[in-house]
Amino acid sequence: MSEIAIIFENISKQYRLGNIGTGTLSHDLKRWWTINVLGKEDPYLKIGQVNDRTVKSTGEYVWALKDINLEVKQGEVLGIIGRNGAGKSTLLKILSRVTNPTTGSIMARGRIASLLEVGTGFHPEMTGRENIYMNGSIMGMTKTEITRKFDEIVDFAGVEKYIDTPVKRYSSGMTVRLGFAIAAHLEPEILVIDEVLAVGDAEFQKKAIGKMQDVSQEFGRTVLFVTHNMAAVQKLCDKGILLEDGIIKEIGLMTSVVNTYLKMSNSDDVTSLDLTTCKERKGSGLILFERIVISDDNGVNCRKFSIGDNLTFNLHIKSIKRVKNFRIAFQIFEADGTAIANMIDCDSKFELEEIEGKEVISITLKDIRFYPETYLVGLYLGSSNFSEIYDYIEKAISFEVINDGKLTSRLLSRQAGLLFLTPKWERRGKQMKILS
Repeated sequence: MSEIAIIFENISKQYRLGNIGTGTLSHDLKRWWTINVLGKEDPYLKIGQVNDRTVKSTGEYVWALKDINLEVKQGEVLGIIGRNGAGKSTLLKILSRVTNPTTGSIMARGRIASLLEVGTGFHPEMTGRENIYMNGSIMGMTKTEITRKFDEIVDFAGVEKYIDTPVKRYSSGMTVRLGFAIAAHLEPEILVIDEVLAVGDAEFQKKAIGKMQDVSQEFGRTVLFVTHNMAAVQKLCDKGILLEDGIIKEIGLMTSVVNTYLKMSNSDDVTSLDLTTCKERKGSGLILFERIVISDDNGVNCRKFSIGDNLTFNLHIKSIKRVKNFRIAFQIFEADGTAIANMIDCDSKFELEEIEGKEVISITLKDIRFYPETYLVGLYLGSSNFSEIYDYIEKAISFEVINDGKLTSRLLSRQAGLLFLTPKWERRGKQMKILS
């Protein structure tokens, strides 16, 4: 049975909004009087709003975290996901002792190495070499131990040419690479990584994920990983937690936690999505997606379908002038970002010769056979030879496929494959003896 590496007990963190210097003395006197003279609980721990950043605050205090209770086993890789402002970074900062909790306590077994922000723990005037030794010393390692790991750190970070250059001259990517290399190679029992890895390029992110897997599997060390990259967190983590407004909404298998998060991001009751306000898009804007509506066979708007159902995507598009010979395409992705289908109008012998103003294009998928999961839809508009992108939205909307027992009553594990198929089965009689 694995030992417990970290225990979070009733962790809460409260922040005061507005001008912190106004009225501090009176607040402190009231707090002191209440606790020490009246013998009551701290009054400021009873007030405060949940940290919902979509709602304007009417109070003076806010809870960034509220009543977090969690155990992390040794050698476990825990993924922590949630929207911006959910409390992910605050939780890691408390664990890393960057800030103290308002209530509760943390018990951690062993040394903790943290990479929370670009340049965490670096002195900008010191060289890369000096910062490696300084960070190792802070973690309690001897100079001999650091020297033994030095070449491996520099090689992993890919900064050998600049190792004797002050860190203030490094790019953000170089700084992250060196920071991660130090944190991962100086033998911490607990490795804490925030979204900072997103600064690195794709090659480095792949190396970093591989290193975190090695640290966990080969050396039995504990990793806490905060990210918005659903593909990375599902590849690296078996267990995860979902934070919402400073509270743990779900804890369990990483795949299940990610699906819950995606459903939160694309609420089931939003079946008609306005795309005009979408900022995560590319293209010249010559033609634009204005709205997408998903409906079933009866024309009813919905986002949840059973295996074997038909579903229709209704794409509302608009051109700013007359455009001839263009292409419409859409992709379907798994929750982790893996593309599983790419469909283009011309492959179905459908082509719009020109567009001027607004049009609605309907695309129907018959007898869908995707395994039960939440899927994302990407939309593309471009020139007929694909040389110019007019509009591209990688994640426009999501839909869910469920198994309601109409085609099969058996439990369908997502790991079994991409598609659920029911081919024709036929018995051809006994096998004939084959003469040599």
